[in-house]
Amino acid sequence: MAQIALTIAGSDSGGGAGIQADLKAMSALGVYGASVITAVTAQNTQAVTAVHGIPLDVISAQIEAVLGDLDVKAIKIGMLATPDIIHCVAAALEGYSGPIVLDPVMVAKSGDALLADNAVATLRDVLIPRATVLTPNLPEAARLLGLSDAQDRTQMTAQGYALCDVGAQAVLMKGGHATGDICHDILVSGEEVRAELAAPRRKTGNTHGTGCTLSSAIAAGLAKGFTLTKAVQEAHRYLQAAICAADELHIGNGHGPVHHFHPFWPA
Repeated sequence: MAQIALTIAGSDSGGGAGIQADLKAMSALGVYGASVITAVTAQNTQAVTAVHGIPLDVISAQIEAVLGDLDVKAIKIGMLATPDIIHCVAAALEGYSGPIVLDPVMVAKSGDALLADNAVATLRDVLIPRATVLTPNLPEAARLLGLSDAQDRTQMTAQGYALCDVGAQAVLMKGGHATGDICHDILVSGEEVRAELAAPRRKTGNTHGTGCTLSSAIAAGLAKGFTLTKAVQEAHRYLQAAICAADELHIGNGHGPVHHFHPFWPA
C-alpha cells in the first residue's frame, strides 16, 4: 500500500519549486503525493511576474476533499502568501493529528516576495505552534524572530531554540545562505541538537526549489514512518544528490531547478 503525503503550497509554472517540486520529490522517494494549491504564480527561472491567491473556500474544499478520502500520513505546508490564507489552512487542518512540516516560504530564488509583510506574524503565531518541524533558511528564521541573520552555527542553534520556544516541536535551521566551503544544517528540538548535517557548498546557480524539495522530502520520510531525525537525514542526502545533478538539466536562463529524478534518469 502506498504511503501518502500532502503538500499545501503555491504552484510554480516553471516547475522548479512549489507544488511541482513537492510532488516530484515525493514521487522520487516512493510516496504518493496529493496537493492543495494556495496560489498560482506566473514564474520561471528568472522572475515571479504574477501571483494569484486561490479563494479561501476553494482552499478549504481542497483540504477537506483530500483528508476526507485519502489516508494522509504527513503534510508539508509551503507558500501561504496572506494572513487570510494562513488562517484558512490552520482552520481546515484543525482535526489533523499527523506530522506537519512547515516551510516558511517568504522569497523566491529570484528575490521576489511570496509572503506579505503583514503575514509574518500570523504565520508565527498561528501555524508554527502546529509544526512538527519548521524548516527556515537563515533570512526566514531571522525575520520570524525579528533578529539579524545568524552568522555562525552558535547563532543558528540559538535561533532554532528560540523558534522552538515560539511553539514548533523541532526546527531545522538551513545554512544555505551562510558562507564558507561547508554548508551546515542544524536540527534542534527544545534545548537539544538532534542532528547536524554538513555538505560541501556546490558551485552552481541551479538551486531553485531547494527549500521546497527538502521540506517535501522530509514529509515523505515521515509518511513512511521514519523518525524525524532519520527523515531529515534521508531528505538531506536526497537533496544534496539532486543539487549535484542540477547542472545536467539546463532548464531556463536564470536559477535552474535541482534534478529531482536523478536516481532514475540522466539529464
